[in-house]
Amino acid sequence: MTDRPVRVRFAPSPTGPLHIGGMRTALYNYLFARRAGGTMILRIEDTDQNRFVPGAEEYIRESLAWCGIQLDESPWHGGPHAPYRQSERKAVYEQYAQQLLHSGHAYYAFDTPEELEAMRERFKASKNEFQYNAASRMHMRNSLTLPAEEVARLIASGVPYVIRFKTPLKEEIRFYDLIRGNVVVQSATIDDKVLMKSDGMPTYHLANVVDDYLMNISHVIRGEEWLPSAPLHILLYRALGWEATMPQFAHLPLLLKPEGEGKLSKRDGDKHGFAVFPLQWKNPETGEVSRGFREDGYLPEALINFLALLGWNPGTEQEIFSMEQLIASFSLERVSKAGARFDIHKAKWYNQQYIKALSDEKLAELLLQELDKQAISCSFEKALLIARAMKERISFVHEIITTAKFFFEAPHTYDAETVTKKWNKDAEKVLTIFAEKIEHWQEEFTATTAKNLLNEALAAAGVKPGLVMPALRLAMTGSSGGPDLMDILAICGKDETVRRIQAAVKQLA
Repeated sequence: MTDRPVRVRFAPSPTGPLHIGGMRTALYNYLFARRAGGTMILRIEDTDQNRFVPGAEEYIRESLAWCGIQLDESPWHGGPHAPYRQSERKAVYEQYAQQLLHSGHAYYAFDTPEELEAMRERFKASKNEFQYNAASRMHMRNSLTLPAEEVARLIASGVPYVIRFKTPLKEEIRFYDLIRGNVVVQSATIDDKVLMKSDGMPTYHLANVVDDYLMNISHVIRGEEWLPSAPLHILLYRALGWEATMPQFAHLPLLLKPEGEGKLSKRDGDKHGFAVFPLQWKNPETGEVSRGFREDGYLPEALINFLALLGWNPGTEQEIFSMEQLIASFSLERVSKAGARFDIHKAKWYNQQYIKALSDEKLAELLLQELDKQAISCSFEKALLIARAMKERISFVHEIITTAKFFFEAPHTYDAETVTKKWNKDAEKVLTIFAEKIEHWQEEFTATTAKNLLNEALAAAGVKPGLVMPALRLAMTGSSGGPDLMDILAICGKDETVRRIQAAVKQLA
């Protein structure tokens, strides 16, 4: 382990909504940095201007904030290594591209798209796959094959060009990945990647290496899909003379489809009916709306807990972790090499556990927010009682409204099967007496009061409770389900309870 101060970066591209896999990458960077007392940086990698999507950067910012991932340096917080948007660092990359050209580690390439396609077809005809590399570069139109005067003339006349890295032909690239162990790659398998595009913007490879060096990044923790790029990045560190201060690498396992085969995609979420983005996203071009975990009703703490254990094992049976506990427990050594299957049922379970752990007051506040969205009025006192009654029965706050709407409005219809099986003359008789007793009750109407008055009505009619309770629940809720019946009566209140009982008796008699 290096003695350098820990500095990690999360470097998303503003090309659309942040995928939940990207959120997990940000989380692992954050946990690693905080445990080491280090620094968490966010850098926007927006060098591909053709793929830039309006609103995507703000979406990234809001997603991280909602999940509780606090940044130390970013485009929005500033920092000693600003700017933190790559599109604003163009001159920096040009400087290092020139350094690579002067040292012989890079070259100008003037090949047109048509020339490149012709070369691909030639290779295809001989049943080979074309790569712009040590074997083919000397047959192409570049500063390695053209006279220096011609190169200068082409540049001066504005002929489009790119700058390519001159990958060494026979070099062994070795590095240690903190998750995957020793990795060995032969340079002959790597093509001459473009470092600077014809529009003057750097590619990911050059910008990534230059920024990680200049921002003193100690650990590069990123997705498995970037593992094939690591050897090239190491060659760039060597070519620029920075190998001694190169960061350590850790390539995280993929998030897999629920079936376990292949990388999790938006299509999988659409197919199975769950979100793959932290927040809802509206495509600015098509208007298509993609669901988000926040809008689906997940608490950010539950989502973070769920994501943390998708690929990381604490080594104990513990499943519920606060952010502070995750920081104290997290280590890259316990991150798996294998991909993690995305189990949405487990995500729901986590949300259920976090809802159960909420105070009644906090759950009431969240309930009022949901009610406000649907223009349903409710006092805090009533919301508090409903929260208390429903807490153990829900996985999402919005389920209180969908499964227990009877708290907010009287039933308009009654479940036909329950009416047939449970509504009877004895029930009608007891409920009529019960409603009268409630009407005449002058003190506070509580669950205990309701129970006592019901017992009095049962005794007066000489009827057993089992013949009446389902009918009473039907009168109050319109169905046969719900929380404790006496709690329902107390929450609805004296007058509303009387109204509902009388309405049911009248309609079902």
